[in-house]
Amino acid sequence: MRASAYPLIDADVAAALVLERTPVLGVERVVLADATGRVLAEDLVAQAPLPPFPSSAVDGYAVRAADAGKPLRVLGESAAGRPFEGRVTPGTAARILTGGVVPEGADSVVMVEDVQLSIHHVTVPRGLAAGSNFHKVGADLQPGDLILRAGTQLGAAEIGIAAATGRAEVPVHRRPGVALMSTGDELVEVGKTPGRGQIPDSNRWALLAALREAGADVRVLGIAPDEANALRGFVTEALARADALVTSGGVSVGTHDLVKPLLESLGTVHVGRVKLKPGKPFTFATLERGRVAFGLPGFPVSSLVTFEVFVRPALRKMQGFAQLQRPVLPVRLAYDAKPTAERTEYQRVTLRREGRELVAETTGSQSSSRLMSLAGAHALVRVPSGDQGLSAGSVVEAMILSLP
Repeated sequence: MRASAYPLIDADVAAALVLERTPVLGVERVVLADATGRVLAEDLVAQAPLPPFPSSAVDGYAVRAADAGKPLRVLGESAAGRPFEGRVTPGTAARILTGGVVPEGADSVVMVEDVQLSIHHVTVPRGLAAGSNFHKVGADLQPGDLILRAGTQLGAAEIGIAAATGRAEVPVHRRPGVALMSTGDELVEVGKTPGRGQIPDSNRWALLAALREAGADVRVLGIAPDEANALRGFVTEALARADALVTSGGVSVGTHDLVKPLLESLGTVHVGRVKLKPGKPFTFATLERGRVAFGLPGFPVSSLVTFEVFVRPALRKMQGFAQLQRPVLPVRLAYDAKPTAERTEYQRVTLRREGRELVAETTGSQSSSRLMSLAGAHALVRVPSGDQGLSAGSVVEAMILSLP
């Protein structure tokens, strides 16, 4: 064992430093079919009015309001995609279907349920107001209107409005390419029988799921060797095709913890230890060509908590998200949350609703090796360092992972 040369950095300072040093990736244009979940790189501005023509909101008759109460001669029909090419003149009307173009001369549409029909005429009710039952040109958007802001994640509605305004492609930020590996001779592939002193590599699969949920394109490298030269070749080859490296294990102070020295030789290590529980050995480095590296602890919960606090916001910045952090909501503690003297702690909790409040229950033992403390957790409660804990009944802020 050896003492760490890295100072303990406050968790908030470390998080700010990670974001400061993480670049936003470049822009590419993608077709709408590939845009789901991507982040808009430029403001989307209307270039034409929407709707582009006056369209009926109902099935009925297009008329002049001045002809209300009169029998009107029906000239023809305007259906969606098949507009009536004539003009509605005094004493006439045109049958119109939902979505049909309101013909020239008409200033109102009367629902079919509200008219009286004869063989060649239709009588509309009295008191008809101009502008009834149709969508006016530009009612939704006028040229120059802001449709979507840069930083918006594209979902069903956003892609729909892009299509409605004629965009076959949209500008989005690149997804980060992430190389993911685990380190440690104690690890074996999941499904193989562990030898004496070995365990299945669970972190890589948990982090793969977390990375994909955060929008990364992940290349899974496998288990790296606990030997300096072999590890260097392993990582150098992976970085040739990645924007970021995420490792699990090998960042503590043991003689086989080789990730920090390797990152020092490849770039600059900005964070080597943080005042965080769980997750003290978290490491962050910048490398050549704007790449970044995250060395996560080997304990399962430490690995996932440091991912939430440091890595996920950085990946979202790379993709141009306007909102980098998970939502934070007030919760009322149903347990006494004990502090750690010198480190901020993120405790795992489940949530339940009591009236308008969210009440937080501990998931049990908060050991960094106990993955069950995070499985099913709805939130992370931040407990400040010191000797003053948070008593049951206290209202605190919680990072929301999911809602019950």
